[in-house]
Amino acid sequence: MSRLEQWLPSIVWARQYNAQMFGNDAVAAIIVTIMLIPQSLAYAMLAGLPPYIGLYASILPLIAYGIFGTSRTLAVGPVAVISLMTAAAAAKIAAPGSPLYIEAALVLAFLSGLMLVAMAVLRLGFLSNFLSHSVISGFISASGILIAASQLKHILGLKAGGDTLPEIAMALASQLGAVNLPTLIIGLSATLFLFWVRKSLKPLLIKTGLGPRMAEIIAKAGPVAAVIVSTLSVAFFALDSQGVKIVGAIPQGLPPLTIPRFDADLWSSLLGGALLLSLVGFVESISVAQTLAAKRRQRITPDNELMGLGTANLAAAFTGGFPVTGGFARSVVNFDAGAETPLAGALTALGILLTALLLTPLFHFLPQAVLAATIIVAVLSLVDLGALPRVWRYSRHDFIAMAATMIVVLGIGVEPGILTGVVLSLVLFLWRTSRPHVAIVGLVPETEHFRNVERHRVLVSDTVLSIRVDESLYFANARALEDRIYAEIAARPALRHVVLMCPAVNLIDASALESLEAIQHRLKDAGAVFHLSEVKGPVMDALHRSDFLDHLGMGGGQIFLSQFAALSALDPDLLTGRRADGSPYPLSTPTIGTPLTAVA
Repeated sequence: MSRLEQWLPSIVWARQYNAQMFGNDAVAAIIVTIMLIPQSLAYAMLAGLPPYIGLYASILPLIAYGIFGTSRTLAVGPVAVISLMTAAAAAKIAAPGSPLYIEAALVLAFLSGLMLVAMAVLRLGFLSNFLSHSVISGFISASGILIAASQLKHILGLKAGGDTLPEIAMALASQLGAVNLPTLIIGLSATLFLFWVRKSLKPLLIKTGLGPRMAEIIAKAGPVAAVIVSTLSVAFFALDSQGVKIVGAIPQGLPPLTIPRFDADLWSSLLGGALLLSLVGFVESISVAQTLAAKRRQRITPDNELMGLGTANLAAAFTGGFPVTGGFARSVVNFDAGAETPLAGALTALGILLTALLLTPLFHFLPQAVLAATIIVAVLSLVDLGALPRVWRYSRHDFIAMAATMIVVLGIGVEPGILTGVVLSLVLFLWRTSRPHVAIVGLVPETEHFRNVERHRVLVSDTVLSIRVDESLYFANARALEDRIYAEIAARPALRHVVLMCPAVNLIDASALESLEAIQHRLKDAGAVFHLSEVKGPVMDALHRSDFLDHLGMGGGQIFLSQFAALSALDPDLLTGRRADGSPYPLSTPTIGTPLTAVA
């Protein structure tokens, strides 16, 4: 693949394009366009922006991603979580909907685009690894709850505000007497209808004999049906005069050319929010893209995804939009609808463009309650509270990070929540790896395998201590290994050799190297010899760049290829199961874990 193709993967699929692929892309584009029109309006409202800006963010960004992205089916555009994060960041600058607020959203898209492109050029896709799956899962679930709660004011026809769940709940409770009945009827009806459409309409249509593809199109048109019926109802019965909030006038025409104004204070205020937007958007997008690509045995390149998302956000910034990323539900629909290439996204953009040019006057009487219902139905599918007990059973550390993320997002805010999750994940990782699993191992009879004496019945040498560390060695855990070895030496006066097994050691940093040297010297003073076994090649390369191996050899220590080779040289009697005097070596008594015969 040429360098040009590496940065423009669209060249690769364009060479193979044919009429059949175009047909599949066109059908997928129709379905996604039907789905995206109400979602674009709704997510812009969620971001605190005029609804028509959602249409602008759904045109050129889709084309930009199609040129630079590697996913054939990822559908880029406004999504719920990124819209919420946009609102949280822009609200620090100005009141929602104000000119300065809209400008802040443009700057967020521009800064996010620049960051993603820079990360692509510098190949920094690995930075997303600092957002663990548990943190992202907790963040998305909490954001879904927060988003749904924030939209209840539109369903009830109230002006309740609040940025956190307690604030929203108190604001709603204090105004329950002012609920607008027509708005409530519209919002509740739309919500129930959309839930029914999402769960039951497609199977019902298939039962009536309709083909799966046509049933899919009709089912995805459910939100459009809700939009049409509610808009006509408001216009016919003049419900806007009875307090039903409507979208109002929407500019008709092409997206405007916008250039984010440089303001050092504004940009610096939004820098942190833009970075979090970039990371969260990338993680959400790449996870969806990789999941869908795996089903078709296609390849996703993270750096190209960074470039695709970066250019998509830059395109949004220059056409009056706001931050975008790959959406889960929309991408799954695009995939299931048979999209073959990113041209499906370009055709979707064309559909949105025609809507902006020709159909925007039809949305004048669209009630905001229906857009709120669209958001609620979409985001509640992202909430996975069942993950909490699953993660609790598997990993207490991940549960703490997930639960803390959710609590802070709901109780304090979006940005503090995700920062709490990231920091907690790193702190818990350092704490866990600072206490590495260290096992005394023995020989499984009649094999060359060594296992933990506390888990299996194994032969243990009287004079050789076989100790395995199941972690890379670095500054945070080196002292713990020292203390364990010194404790074992003190408890075993007959020991003459200590062999440190290193099959899980991928790194030994300078602090850990000093600890190994200290262990070697202290064992030498105690009349024992220090050895290593099963050292990986890169670790050996690093050790050769120091004088540790010289000191080890001067003390009689060796580097063994395997633990079996070490015992063959240091205590060959163990291999026979009998000591030199003919007495048998005793088998260890397991105290924890699963016996050897029960595992593969």
